[in-house]
Amino acid sequence: MKFGGTSMAGIERIRSVAARVKREAAAGNQVAVVVSAMAGETDRLVGFCREASPLYDPREYDVVVAAGEQITSGLLAIALQAIGVPARSWLGWQLPINTDDAFAKARIGTIDTAALDASLSAGEVAVIPGFQGVSAEGRITTLGRGGSDTSAVAVAAAMKADRCDIYTDVDGVYTTDPRIVPRARKLAKVTYEEMLELASVGAKVLQTRSVGLAMKEKVRVQVLSSFTGEDAPMADTLPGTMIVGEEEIDDVERQLITGIAHDKNEAKITLTSVPDKPGSVASIFEPLAAANINVDMIIQNIAHRSPSTTGASSSATDVTFTVPAADLPRSIEALNQARETIGFGELIHDIRVAKISVVGVGMRSHAGVASSMFTTLGARGINIQAISTSEIKVSVLIHEDETELAVRVLHTAYGLDADEAA
Repeated sequence: MKFGGTSMAGIERIRSVAARVKREAAAGNQVAVVVSAMAGETDRLVGFCREASPLYDPREYDVVVAAGEQITSGLLAIALQAIGVPARSWLGWQLPINTDDAFAKARIGTIDTAALDASLSAGEVAVIPGFQGVSAEGRITTLGRGGSDTSAVAVAAAMKADRCDIYTDVDGVYTTDPRIVPRARKLAKVTYEEMLELASVGAKVLQTRSVGLAMKEKVRVQVLSSFTGEDAPMADTLPGTMIVGEEEIDDVERQLITGIAHDKNEAKITLTSVPDKPGSVASIFEPLAAANINVDMIIQNIAHRSPSTTGASSSATDVTFTVPAADLPRSIEALNQARETIGFGELIHDIRVAKISVVGVGMRSHAGVASSMFTTLGARGINIQAISTSEIKVSVLIHEDETELAVRVLHTAYGLDADEAA
């Protein structure tokens, strides 16, 4: 069972979590609980580090920011003991959860479960802080923001758990954002691949890295709401959304589109008059890669004649691509520094864009998904600025003002609307 920051925000909510854990333990289950820091606490601790020094040592940063989860794990163990449930906390270095030494963004290597297994066999509930581990040198490490989901999946895999229940502030995965489309439906099951695509293109339910780990380790993950009433049925009988392997979903052939995601955290960059010659495109993306900036959609226009500085004409092209909006200033700086090497004419950027994606494993066996998307958007006068595809996803870039309209019309076009609004 994993509980996020909103579920742990204050003693009353921690008591509510303890009551939920007690019910699972009373049903005969061996239970390990992974907890996040209280909502807002990690941001507060990060702020202290930045105040102390803008050029802080990442090893000491991890010592500070790992404290949030240490506090909630201890408090939950106390709350469980207070209602008669044997429980103890296990910090990342006590199990241990072994990671590499990439401080502030460490990756989990192995988890030693001997002590954890003994504790569970003795009838104790194990409470484990998410987001943290220990390096080979014995230093505390953290996994990067959102890392508690990854901790939960990794612990579930190591202890060979039947499933990993992730309690959050939503009650499952929907066909799209219910705030935009009230007729969105909650999905009973979603494949790992679909959830990975949905998470990567804007669905905020689960962290991408945790889904990738679940797929690799074949951990069945369930997304549930932690804000149902005390008398709500057990998780077994009131499922949220199960994230599972494709073999567990019988109607993959009939299920064309699983969900529609949107992401406004994109920025578009266009470089004009790039020389149309071998190596030109590489010269654009090499400096971005060196700056650790992820490029998503890429379009290269048909080559055209462009006057050179000597008066002769040469072949040139325009290249358009998207980067995370937060990385736009660094992208512009990296490209301008490499301007002489690239040889582009003008750099044009636009942050008023949004990426709309339709996702579904059914695309593998059905033609016409992209055509339906383009026809539907065209009928409503929505201009497509860029396109990218994968085996189970089609994404388009549009003006951000048309985001909600695009999501609604596509949701209807693919037959995803529920019969009645929730």
